Amino acid sequence: MSLMKITKLGVALLAIIVFSFAVSAQQPQSQQGSAQPATQPAPAQQAPPAEKAAAAPDRNAPMESHVGKYSGHSGPGRQLYFRYCWGCHGFRGDGNGENAPYLNILPRNFVAATFKCRSTPTGTLPLDQDLYNSLERGLNNSNMPSWITLTAQNRADLIAFIKTFSPRWQTEKPGDPINVPAEPALTIQSIKHGQDLFQKLECWKCHGQEGRGDGPSASTLTDSNDQPIRPYNFAAGSRFKCGVTNRDLYKIFLTGVDGTPMPSFGDVVKPEEAWDLVHYLRTLQVRHKSPELALWMSTPEGAAIVSAQKISGTPTGSGINQ
Repeated sequence: MSLMKITKLGVALLAIIVFSFAVSAQQPQSQQGSAQPATQPAPAQQAPPAEKAAAAPDRNAPMESHVGKYSGHSGPGRQLYFRYCWGCHGFRGDGNGENAPYLNILPRNFVAATFKCRSTPTGTLPLDQDLYNSLERGLNNSNMPSWITLTAQNRADLIAFIKTFSPRWQTEKPGDPINVPAEPALTIQSIKHGQDLFQKLECWKCHGQEGRGDGPSASTLTDSNDQPIRPYNFAAGSRFKCGVTNRDLYKIFLTGVDGTPMPSFGDVVKPEEAWDLVHYLRTLQVRHKSPELALWMSTPEGAAIVSAQKISGTPTGSGINQ
């Protein structure tokens, strides 16, 4: 064999050896003769904690609402929400819409499912009718307008979609509505007893002795969003956040206003006492010509108190002149 042929053969054998080592180095350990089996199973993935898996609601689960003769559905409600509501309440319903930073009172967080205006006990979910009423009348002293321009069916559909934002609607039922007994006859005795209750229950600490929202605790109050909130100024207001009638005021007092410092007094006062307080609170609304105010001013005591009232500020209690 010639020297040239031997040299070429040696180069070829050297190339084969180098290539074999390169392939062996790139192979996984299981293919290099280790003790591990060639088909090592992949480690099982750790399942997420149960609380995390249950934290988010099933947004695709259909929801319904029932308001009188109307049955609302979340499908058409979705379209209405993203046309009219998401700018304030947010894409996820968490109250973080693009308009939210510019609003004095932050939009409602539907994920938390804490609602101010209810006919159900404090801490419980409201009735569909409660949410419908809020859409129909709007929320006074806030940026939430009345949506009376929408049809009744539209409002029912919107309520159904709003309920998809919180898992509470999938696991809880609304509370049982409180019983609102018939309003007793209006008398001076009823007003004066309500006046005594206003002092006994220390309503003045927040609302002030004259109901102007300027009590000693007023400047320290915050809501569930950690935003400053002022008590209602009866002297400057005529309607309430959750309605206009005596019955509405009775429900506010007995259910509380969830998400605010206004508690429920349902376990503190008897129904007839609550009506007495309603009658007295009406006399603090000196700009609202109610039967209660007229009767109170017919007495020397009432006339003197009302004439001494200094009406200033807004119904939310801001801008009060001391």
